Amino acid sequence: MTNQLTPENILKTGMAFWPAKTLLSAVELDVFTQLAQGSLGRDTLTEKVGLHPRAARDFLDALVALGFLKREGDRYSNTSETDLFLDRNKPSYIGGILEMANRRLYPIWGNLTEALQTGKPQNEIRTGEADLFEKLYADPAGLKEFLAAMTGVSRAANMAIARTFPWQGYHTFIDVGTAQGDLAVQIALANPYLRGMGYDRPEVGPIFEQYAQAAGAGDRVSFVPGNFFDEDLPKADVVLMGHILHDWDLSTKKMLIAKAFDALPAGGALVVYESIIDDDRSQNAFGLMMSLNMLIETPGGFDFTGADCMGWMKEAGFSNTRVEPLIGADSMLIGIK
Repeated sequence: MTNQLTPENILKTGMAFWPAKTLLSAVELDVFTQLAQGSLGRDTLTEKVGLHPRAARDFLDALVALGFLKREGDRYSNTSETDLFLDRNKPSYIGGILEMANRRLYPIWGNLTEALQTGKPQNEIRTGEADLFEKLYADPAGLKEFLAAMTGVSRAANMAIARTFPWQGYHTFIDVGTAQGDLAVQIALANPYLRGMGYDRPEVGPIFEQYAQAAGAGDRVSFVPGNFFDEDLPKADVVLMGHILHDWDLSTKKMLIAKAFDALPAGGALVVYESIIDDDRSQNAFGLMMSLNMLIETPGGFDFTGADCMGWMKEAGFSNTRVEPLIGADSMLIGIK
C-alpha cells in the first residue's frame, strides 16, 4: 500500500499559492488586457507590462504551462477563457475579484493560523481600524473595487438565476445588497417584463446607476438607498440576497430572512445564493474555505449548509423551501411564502 501512496496532492495544495500568485500578478500587470488585441512577441510584451528581463521568460512561460496563455515561437496570446474573462475592457471581465484577492485577501490570509486560534478577524479590525464595510464605504476607490469584485465572483451565478428561476407569475424583484447591480441587470435583461430594484447603502447608488445604464437595463431597474439594519425592506414579489447572509452572525442572518418574509406577498419568493456548503460538509471545499474567509474578514460571519438555511427560512414562516445548484460552488435556496 505504501508504494501506491504519493504526496502529490499534499504538495500541490501546500504550494498552491505559487500558481495563484502567478495569475494574480498577471492580472495586476494587465497581461491579458495587453494581449486582447492579438499576440505579442516576448520583448514587446515584457516592455508593455513592465517586466524585468530576468523574470519575463519564466513568468510568461509559467502562464503558458498553467493554461492561461498560448505561445507560438516567442509570441504569446490569450486563451479563449482569459481573453473573455480577463480583458478589463470587456463587459465579461471578472478580474475585479482577483484584483481584490491580490491586494487584500492574499496578505490577510497569511494570518489564518491566528484566526483559527483566536476566532478573531485578521483585517483592519486587527489593528483597531473600522470594520471591513465601514472602511470600504468611506473610500470611493476601495468601494468601487469591492463592488466590481462582487460582480466578478457572482456573474456566472447571476446569469444562471436570471435564466433558471421560474420568473413566470412574478412582476417585481429586489436585490438586497446589490453592489454594482449585476444580478438585477442580468434578471432584467433575461426577463424584459420584470421591473427590479437594487437595494444598498446610498454610496452605492451612482455606481449602480452607471452600471445599469451601460448594460442597457437602466429603464427596468432602479436604485433604492437604505440600511437593512435600521429599515424594513421595500416590498417586491421576489427578494434576492446574493453573498449577503454569510457576512453576518446567526442572529443577523435570521433577522434579514425575517425582513425578507415581511417584504413579500403571499406566494412571493426569497432567493438566497451563496457557496452553499453540502449538508455532509465534506464536498464543497470552496464553500468551506469561503467560511474561513468570513472568519478572517468579519466578527461573526460564516457560510452554511442548505439544511441550515432552510431551517432558518421555515422558522421565519416560509412554507416551502428547496436548494437548486447554480454553477460551480454556488447554489440558490428558494423559500416560498
